[in-house]
Amino acid sequence: MAPRTLYDKVFEDHIVHKDESGSYLLYIDRHLVHEVTSPQAFEGLKNAGRPVRRTDCTLATVDHNIPTISRVNFKNVSSFIDQDDSRLQVETLEQNVKDFDVTYFGMDDSRQGIVHIVGPEQGFTLPGTTVVCGDSHTSTHGAFGALAFGIGTSEVEHVLATQTIIQAKSKNMRISVEGDLSEGITSKDLVLHVIGVIGTAGGTGCVIEFAGKAIESLSMEARMSICNMAIEAGARAGMIKPDQTTFDYISGRPLAPKGAELEKALAYWKTLHSDEGAHFDYDIKIAASDIVPTITWGNSPQDALPITASVPDPAHVTDPIKKSGMERALKYQGLTPNTRLVDIKIDKAFIGSCTNARIEDLRAAAKVAKGHKKADNVKLVLIVPGSGLIKAQAEKEGLDKIFEAAGFSWREAGCSMCLGMNPDILDPEERCASTSNRNFEGRQGARSRTHLMSPAMAAAAAIKGHFTDIREFDYDTSDEPAVHIEHEVEDKLLQDAVYEHEKEVIEDTPGTEQERLYDIPKEPESKKAKTAAPSGGIDKFGVLTGITAPLDKANVDTDAIIPKQFLKTIKRTGLKSGLFYEARYVKDPVTGKDVETDFVLNVEPYRKAEILLVTGDNFGCGSSREHAPWALKDFGIKCMIAPSFGDIFYNNSFKNGLLPIRIPADVIQSTLYPVVTAGHKLTIDLPAQQIRDGETDEVLVDHFDVEEFRKHCLVNGLDDIGLTLQKEEFISKYEAVRREKFSFLEGGSKLIKPIKGTKKSIYGVKAQEW
Repeated sequence: MAPRTLYDKVFEDHIVHKDESGSYLLYIDRHLVHEVTSPQAFEGLKNAGRPVRRTDCTLATVDHNIPTISRVNFKNVSSFIDQDDSRLQVETLEQNVKDFDVTYFGMDDSRQGIVHIVGPEQGFTLPGTTVVCGDSHTSTHGAFGALAFGIGTSEVEHVLATQTIIQAKSKNMRISVEGDLSEGITSKDLVLHVIGVIGTAGGTGCVIEFAGKAIESLSMEARMSICNMAIEAGARAGMIKPDQTTFDYISGRPLAPKGAELEKALAYWKTLHSDEGAHFDYDIKIAASDIVPTITWGNSPQDALPITASVPDPAHVTDPIKKSGMERALKYQGLTPNTRLVDIKIDKAFIGSCTNARIEDLRAAAKVAKGHKKADNVKLVLIVPGSGLIKAQAEKEGLDKIFEAAGFSWREAGCSMCLGMNPDILDPEERCASTSNRNFEGRQGARSRTHLMSPAMAAAAAIKGHFTDIREFDYDTSDEPAVHIEHEVEDKLLQDAVYEHEKEVIEDTPGTEQERLYDIPKEPESKKAKTAAPSGGIDKFGVLTGITAPLDKANVDTDAIIPKQFLKTIKRTGLKSGLFYEARYVKDPVTGKDVETDFVLNVEPYRKAEILLVTGDNFGCGSSREHAPWALKDFGIKCMIAPSFGDIFYNNSFKNGLLPIRIPADVIQSTLYPVVTAGHKLTIDLPAQQIRDGETDEVLVDHFDVEEFRKHCLVNGLDDIGLTLQKEEFISKYEAVRREKFSFLEGGSKLIKPIKGTKKSIYGVKAQEW
């Protein structure tokens, strides 16, 4: 057999069926679910009468919408969450997990947390598995040698119904970080440096394997931070080969294999590495010695610079699109070119998110905060642990006391200010030192200004009041605690505190506490999900002649396409008004009402545009939210033309009957842009794969690429789930092989036995409510 990469091996071990067109049906081992991207998926299952195929492979929690204030007085979701739309999404998930018998960590369960922290913490994430979630930062789990990636809501529904997903094979990219990291350099500095080198579109179409001595020397927490941000480099996923560090982390976790099954698993896991001579489409080498403490200055993770640098000057940039983007970013960020980064003051700091809310991150921040006070100009410092178990562990170590003594705010687990879908947001033009993963416009609140950095750097900025080189920080090393519990031991104590209760088998009875608490009505037998599998469908796409709106911009992210405040919906429609909201409207200072700008979609004839022509690359980068194509479709856009697209957005578009077309930037500029700006419509002929002048019928692009399977589905209006369920024979056959070859993956989340009532342990953690 020819040498294979780590990605090749995991991909090939999960092929259920290969279509004649070259598309693959992959089996999914682990499916993580949260409240934002799942409501429409569960609704689709109910409408079609479809059950969740593998509830044991599915694990749900809440994280995006929930408040992070104290839960001491928590009674139920309905009384605790003030925001109507947030409360509705959480309550909808609680109803759905009950209807479909999905394991769930709710707000009264200390195992609740950010979905990408909960999976590894529980041992649900394992090497060599396929892991998906309706969240772009699912790439986190690739730190275990898993193939993990974000999916859209249509794909969430597809996985729930079939336990499979339709995928094309990605290219292989290896980024080797050679040598040792210098003292004080963290994984966050490393990954920001990498993104700064290759750009936010550098990994488009690829799965990145991170390799080299610097990577192999990192803890699992640090590896997760790196893979978490692989998506910010445009990659489909990030992966790191599993090794002894991986195996030690997994050992003893609640859902990890044990005994003979663990031995069987280890034998397989040790084969998961790229073979000598395996082919990589791109092989990039980076010297660890080049990496210094790094922060971002603009509105893209690629806008990363050493802390010793100054704000860049667009006057030195010749590329017009890049120059324009830089000028816009500087204006938005309120920065003056050539200002030293260490001279920039902050208003708030945020330490948390699925990138940096693990115990290692909290320890690093506490080490900085110890013996210091936050600067007077810093209004708020949020410390948000990634899960209830991490919170309990940090409190056992006294980290919360260190934070509170420094004037920091110690919170409950959740996504918090990472994306501001909850009460934790920045006020307009407030500047934040943030350990999150994105610095897009409005990400942490309307007109918010975000700078990405490591936990230690964020804590130092909060103490000093401005960005600071952590290598020059004066740590307080006095009065070290007399007792310190190593985190491996602490993890075990906390995990056992929860799972000891689950050794009791408690029979379920009608009228559970959960039903009484949330007043959930009994569902009639006639209404329950049935095993029937109607095929469904999407709108057919043949030949489209439509008004085409030109958009002269690069790196248009999903937050720009549909801002986060419009994500709090449980429906797929009604998002037209939110499309490009920040660009289309400004607030009237007198009336406070939205006033239209001269953005292209506000100008005739483009108000009725059906085609969007984008001159810059990487359209739709960022989040896995399917709300972006939903909003485009709701507006009337049916086709997007751009030099390149974010991988997840590209995939989501097809799922919703939209056609994204990749055309080289020079062809767009020289051939299509002049026609469109002259007022001509374009004709998109999908069957012929041509683009023509809508007025003269002149062929402008004789052939554009589109995968045959995607084309077939669009032209015929075929629904993926219906098509996949026609392959039941192949799925069942794969599952039979899986039960033998990968028996250590069986059981999954159903190893967690739900119990009724709330039982506390000496460690202050609680088991699942129902």
